[in-house]
Amino acid sequence: MHAPYQPPAGLPGLRGVEHVGFTVPDLEAATRFFVDVIGCTQVYSLGPIQDRDGDWMPRHMNVPASAVVRELRFFRCGHGPNFELFEYEVDGQVMQPPRNCDVGGHHLGFYVDDFDAAVQYLRAQGVRVLGEPTVRTSGPSAGQTWVYFLTPWGMQLELVSFPHGKGYERDAPVKLWNPACPAQ
Repeated sequence: MHAPYQPPAGLPGLRGVEHVGFTVPDLEAATRFFVDVIGCTQVYSLGPIQDRDGDWMPRHMNVPASAVVRELRFFRCGHGPNFELFEYEVDGQVMQPPRNCDVGGHHLGFYVDDFDAAVQYLRAQGVRVLGEPTVRTSGPSAGQTWVYFLTPWGMQLELVSFPHGKGYERDAPVKLWNPACPAQ
């Protein structure tokens, strides 16, 4: 048995990722997708948020002073970090999500216990699944299966599962956090 993970020196008091935030083009549609399709729970919302003194938005949020956060919503989704969705209103806003290969590209990975059932479910919901699942049989990710899928607005998400662990774990002094075993 490994000793509990101890993070190296860095941010004083670091516990972990509390939330991840994403900007979406339509907060109502995004909420329906994450609640009705993915199975997350909306916890609370805030907004609107707008610049009151001329430089608050650029100073605090690194967006134009004219930007308005129409609303933001916080969600809980199984075991793992919370996430928040923003809907902004601002001239010149880029409405296309970045690709994974673009600077700032990203995806959110959802761990599932029954990978095949989850893929079937997404397809039955009309979700675009990209390609076929990738099954890792060697190397540090041996035992992992994953596939990307898209939200209705084109944001990339991922399904991932490794019910028997990953190849790197046998000799690793530090293991990656696993939502299937959140206490480890």
